[in-house]
Amino acid sequence: MKSWQFKVGLAVIGWLAVQSNHAQAQLASTNELVRLKDVATVQGARSNQVTGLGLVVGLPGTGDSQQMRVTNRALENVIQRLNNIPPSELQGQILSRNTALVMVTCNLPPFVKPGQQVDVTLASIGDARAITNGVLLQSPLRAADGHTYVVAQGAVSTGGFQSTASGSATTKNNVLVGRVPNGGIVEREVPVTVVDATGHLFLNLLNPDFATSARSAAAINASGLALASPLDAGTIKCYVTSSYRDRVPELIARIEQLTVRPDHVAKVVIEERSGTVVMGANTRIDPVAISHGALVIKVETKTSVSQPAPFSTGTTTVVRNSNISVMEEPAKTLVLQSGATLGQLVKALNTLGVKPREMISIIQNIKAAGALNAQLELI
Repeated sequence: MKSWQFKVGLAVIGWLAVQSNHAQAQLASTNELVRLKDVATVQGARSNQVTGLGLVVGLPGTGDSQQMRVTNRALENVIQRLNNIPPSELQGQILSRNTALVMVTCNLPPFVKPGQQVDVTLASIGDARAITNGVLLQSPLRAADGHTYVVAQGAVSTGGFQSTASGSATTKNNVLVGRVPNGGIVEREVPVTVVDATGHLFLNLLNPDFATSARSAAAINASGLALASPLDAGTIKCYVTSSYRDRVPELIARIEQLTVRPDHVAKVVIEERSGTVVMGANTRIDPVAISHGALVIKVETKTSVSQPAPFSTGTTTVVRNSNISVMEEPAKTLVLQSGATLGQLVKALNTLGVKPREMISIIQNIKAAGALNAQLELI
C-alpha cells in the first residue's frame, strides 16, 4: 500500500492601523527599573586575552603519536633546559605517547595584581586521544604586545572520560579540552585607565539605545555625583568633579547603583529549524484578522493480483485500485483589536491548535503585511 498525505495551511492577513501613543506609553511603563551596573560597563575596565603553548604529561598512552615531531622536540627542549643535557643525547630518545601539545588560553580580568591566581583553558592541537588526568607543565602566556602576563601549570580537569576495549570506545564529554582551576599565576599587571587626562570617565551601554543613554545621563545628573551627557546611543560621558578626583572607585560604585528604566527595540527571534519563537510579550501589533484552516488530501493505492480461471488461456495480472479522500477542516478566524500584544496573539493561536511552524508562518506574514511593530530576526 502506498500513501501520500498533504497538508496545506492558510494564513490570510487583513487590515492595518496606526498604533496609538497611549499604547506606546503603556508599553514603556511596563519596563522595570534596573541598576546602571547591569546595563553599562566602565570604559577601560576590560579583560585581556593571553595565549601560550604548553605540554601535558602523564597521559596513559593517549598523547600525541610519533608523527607529531614537534611534541617530541618540545619535550626535548624542556628536559634539556632543566638538566643541561646536550641535544645529541636526547635526539630520538623520547618515543612515548604520554605527552600532548596543547594551546593554553586565559581571559585576564581587569585589576588583577601579580601573584593572584586565574583559571586557564587548554586544548589539544595534535593527534592526542585524550588529555584527561594529565599535568600541564609550566607555560608562559603572552598578550598581543609580546609580554608574559600569566604563567600556568597544574593538573588538568576535563569533566569527562574515555574508555577503550577490544576495538570499542566510550567517551563522555570532550576529553581533548580541559581546564586548570587557579592554574595561572599573574606575573604582570595590565594597566587600567578609567579616567582620561581631561577628567572624564565613560560608560558603555551593553545594548546601545538613545533613550537609555539619555535616561542614564539624566539619572547621573540628578544624583549630583558627576556631570553627565550622552555622546551617542552607547556612550555616556561623565566629568569627575574635584570632590571625587581622588575617590574614583567610590564614585563608580555609587554611579553603578543608580537605577534607570532601559528602553529597547521590540524584536521577535525565530529559529525555523526547531520551530522556536522568542519574543517580548508586550510587542504590539496593529488591528489584524487571521483566518486559519487545514485541507488534508489522502491518496491510497491498493495492489491486488488477478488470477485466471484454472485451465484457461488467461494470464496473471496485477491490478491497482486507487482511493482518494478529501477532508477539509472548517476555517478558524481570529480578530485582534487595536493595542493587542504579540503574546496575546500567540496565546490565541495556541487555543486554535496552531502548530509552532504554522505559527512562525503566521508571524512572518503579519510582519510582511506591516502589522507587526517589531524587528523580525531569523536564525
